[in-house]
This record gives sequence, C-alpha cells and structure tokens, in this order.
Amino acid sequence: MADKKTQQLKKKERTDTDQKKEKKGKPQKEQKPARVKDIVRFAETNIDGTKPVSQAITAVSGVSDMLANAILTISGFENKPFSQLSEADVAKLEDMALHPDKHNLPSWLLNRRRDPSSGQERHLVASQLQFTRNMDVNALKKQRCYRGIRHGAGLPVRGQRTRSSFRKGRAVGVKRVKGGKK
Repeated sequence: MADKKTQQLKKKERTDTDQKKEKKGKPQKEQKPARVKDIVRFAETNIDGTKPVSQAITAVSGVSDMLANAILTISGFENKPFSQLSEADVAKLEDMALHPDKHNLPSWLLNRRRDPSSGQERHLVASQLQFTRNMDVNALKKQRCYRGIRHGAGLPVRGQRTRSSFRKGRAVGVKRVKGGKK
C-alpha cells in the first residue's frame, strides 16, 4: 500500500517538474482574440467603432441623419457596430456618403443644390464642406453686401436683435453705470 502511494507521488512530481521545465524552456504564445477597432477612419474623420453604423456616419460633417438612414437602407447593411464592417463595406459606405447622387439617392438629401458657381447639384463632406463655406463667406465680404459686412464685423447676419443677445466679448446696447443704481 505504501509502495503504491509513493509511486503515485513520484509520478506526480515528475509531471510537475516536466511542466516547470516546459515553462522555463519555451514560453507558450497565448493567442489573443481579434481586436475590435475602436476608431475607424471614414471620409476624413475618425469614427467611434462601437457605435451603430447609422449613428457613426453622422459624425462626418455633411452627413445628416436622413442621409445616413438613406445610405443604410440602400446599401442593405444591418445597423451593427461600425467596427464589425469589412474594409470593402466601409469603402462602399464612404463612396455612398461622398457621392450620393451616383447611388440614386434623392436630390433633396444633397447639401449643395444649385451651386452658385456651377449650377450643379453637389454633395460636400468634411473638409470640402468647410472650405466651400469659408469661400462663400469670403465672397460675401468681398462684395461688401450687408451679409458680408455683418460677417466681417462678427455680428449676427440673419436679422437677430443685438441689444440682449450676442453680447459676449463686446459692449453692445445698454451700458451699465459704474457705481450701480443711485
């Protein structure tokens, strides 16, 4: 009986030492699970990959909620997290966001209909949108029209009152008495 117990103990010690040798000799490589992309680059914008597709692409300036829903409907993608899309799917969505007129989306979804310079219907996204907006404002300033003058002075352009609003950083309207009420 004692022989059996000692044999079992010796066997157990051998397996323990073998395991220790394996650990010391060659380190075992642990397989890491596939990492989910937290940030995905889409149309010149970094997008949170954890958000659903329809919500994620609205982070791009120039893509509204309506356009995002239309793109999602036409493309046939499910509203799953953006990081789960393949590179080809992301490229397809990006093409649809940049050129919605080529994918038979209605023209009222475009953000630059009847462009003043060309007369065409265009859709601008990200840096194109910012650049065009700045060029339009500079053209108004150069023309010295009322809207251009208001833009240049940093005042509201669309007829809002300035007596009580837009007062931050400048004195407009009612002046205060230094000592308070007398």
